[in-house]
Amino acid sequence: MYGPLWRALPGPWPIKLLQALVLALAFVAACFLWLFPAVSDHLPFNDNTVTSSSPSRTTTP
Repeated sequence: MYGPLWRALPGPWPIKLLQALVLALAFVAACFLWLFPAVSDHLPFNDNTVTSSSPSRTTTP
């Protein structure tokens, strides 16, 4: 997967490295800005399954 991407980028290896880092950063930014907020409603991370019937006890010294 990375080989074809590396060969498709133009320029010598330092320029390719810079382009690859920019592409990776753009991908991560797109995930955080659009993908993760769009799918967050469909993920069960906010569903609580453990309930507490009594308040927790705290001891004072």
